[in-house]
Amino acid sequence: MEKSLESLKGITRNIRKDIIKMLTESGSGHPGGSLSAVEIMTTLYFNEMNVDPKNPKDPNRDRFVLSKGHAAPVLYSVLAEKGYFNKEELMGLRKIGAMLQGHPNMTYIPGVDMSTGSLGQGISAAVGMALAGKLDKKDYRVYVLLGDGELEEGQVWEASMSAAHYKLDNLTAFVDYNGLQIDGDVEEVMNPNPIADKFVAFGWNVIYLEDGHDLVEIKNAIEEGKKVKDKPTMIVCKTIKGKGVSFMENEAGWHGSTPNKEQCEQALSEIGGEA
Repeated sequence: MEKSLESLKGITRNIRKDIIKMLTESGSGHPGGSLSAVEIMTTLYFNEMNVDPKNPKDPNRDRFVLSKGHAAPVLYSVLAEKGYFNKEELMGLRKIGAMLQGHPNMTYIPGVDMSTGSLGQGISAAVGMALAGKLDKKDYRVYVLLGDGELEEGQVWEASMSAAHYKLDNLTAFVDYNGLQIDGDVEEVMNPNPIADKFVAFGWNVIYLEDGHDLVEIKNAIEEGKKVKDKPTMIVCKTIKGKGVSFMENEAGWHGSTPNKEQCEQALSEIGGEA
């Protein structure tokens, strides 16, 4: 059952607040690229994907792979919000013996379909999942989220070539195009542009969203992509790193830095919604 736009917006606020709280508690992690992907993740898990927290290993479920594995806080927050595990687990982020570590681990975390962290490997695994679905004549779909800095990995393009070659129209990928990576502007570090044109050249159906935080546009893009046959779909989402927190927005320094208690309070106040 689809959720209303207002309900989805409320979920995005909850997820952003959980990201801030868990990273403040851990003192280690990646807020910038987690906050920029909230709307993409919310749309997938609460309005699109066929998944059931009570049956996380259902062989007919849709799959999701966080290829930019360092953005684990957004995945963990979404899974907790969806009901895969208790939200109290979020406060154990990166702590010894806790379930939630710095990168997603499919062995220990309900709802995680692939362990990721080494950039480029996530989309490669997603291509394999989608190909398996075709070979097994399954109806499930595979979704994968990449970072724009991740596109600097050659493995991404090998996987992308394979996806087009095998006509994986059951695969939808997203690029969280926030323009920044740990060392600064992606164009200055190792320019991946023109992103959309490159995926077109590799044989993908490509949709570009100027506002990657527009829940309606993301949903419409997913639906449009599902109608395309014999091609995988790439949705390039122009986003804001650190979205929702004024002092984090468009600041590369918040790629892997965490807020202190005062900054946490400010961030939670700016995000708004219920405590």
